[in-house]
Amino acid sequence: MNAKLNSGDNGWIDPDDAPTLDGAFFDRAEVRDGETLVRRGRPKSDSPKRQVTLRLDGDIIDAFKADGAGWQSRINDALKDAIGRGRP
Repeated sequence: MNAKLNSGDNGWIDPDDAPTLDGAFFDRAEVRDGETLVRRGRPKSDSPKRQVTLRLDGDIIDAFKADGAGWQSRINDALKDAIGRGRP
């Protein structure tokens, strides 16, 4: 029984044959769970917020920060109330 078994697979893959995994590859990549496409990240908003630079008095900022996390959202809500577009 000195016969060599030939399965046709030598178990070695040349690493030079592998595709390049650059940023463009990952930008196009899809994550799937079976046949279902998994959406990543936060859903797109109907009214996205825009970043601005705004200078406010220190006592205003301190008062909002004193109530804890979410102080920037509370300032946003206060400004909405001020222009008459507050949340229902």
